[in-house]
Amino acid sequence: MQTQIKTYCIIGDPVQHSLSPAMQNAAFNSLHLNCVYIAFRVSKDELKESICSLRSINIAGFNVTMPHKIDILEYVDELDLTAQKAYAVNTVHNVRGTLKAYNTDVYGFIQPLHRRKINFNGMTILLLGSGGAARAAIAALSEESNISNILIASRNQKTSRCLVDIGKELGLQCDSINIDNVQNSAAKSDLIVNTIPATTNNKDSIIDHEHISKDSIVYDIVYKPILTRLLEQAKYAKAQIVYGYEMLIEQGARAFEIWTGMNPPRDTMKKALFGFFGDPI
Repeated sequence: MQTQIKTYCIIGDPVQHSLSPAMQNAAFNSLHLNCVYIAFRVSKDELKESICSLRSINIAGFNVTMPHKIDILEYVDELDLTAQKAYAVNTVHNVRGTLKAYNTDVYGFIQPLHRRKINFNGMTILLLGSGGAARAAIAALSEESNISNILIASRNQKTSRCLVDIGKELGLQCDSINIDNVQNSAAKSDLIVNTIPATTNNKDSIIDHEHISKDSIVYDIVYKPILTRLLEQAKYAKAQIVYGYEMLIEQGARAFEIWTGMNPPRDTMKKALFGFFGDPI
């Protein structure tokens, strides 16, 4: 007898660009799981009603993307340590009617840096943006030893100051800087991380190649386009780069593991995004 189908989804606005349905459905299919993953557009003023609806249909789990990663905190039942540290959520698991929230972006963000065996000792880090993804980055970086300073550059001064406070609570030295003066700070940074979504980012890179050191690392969590304007500038500067799709796969793999208790088929998830030809760049 076929087991009852389990439904998973992603909620956000916009959400039509999300690659999560292709990635998660490929993972479910490869392990012959009777599961399906779909995308729901949920506007900011529909969040509460939408979570009630997901509860009523007994959704098995869901991902959360912008602009809901912080507001969703009000509507879940339990917070995993990752969600507690980031004060933001991107993954929810329905455990017998209890919505338990996680932040797999924390894991997803740091894994590509660990894979490159990055030494954080004495680093000055420039973090662009102060939303939910930036909170996950701060939570992840708080687990690393001896980071010198994190400079947070955002147009939203309120959320920027809040993120500085979160970082300090986690034991990091954090400062907020004016995003209009970010070029000079970039030139002195060992790691530059962009978390500003492509939909709100400038058409041109906020930092040009002349202000990127060849000895630095540039990490853009935006995965569409794969080679963002910032990464183009970083390549021109001969800096080491980290692609956003790497974080996308790792956070998705961790969510899959939480939902199913199974080892995530990373190669299958990657092929669902890019075909059978390996890394796209």
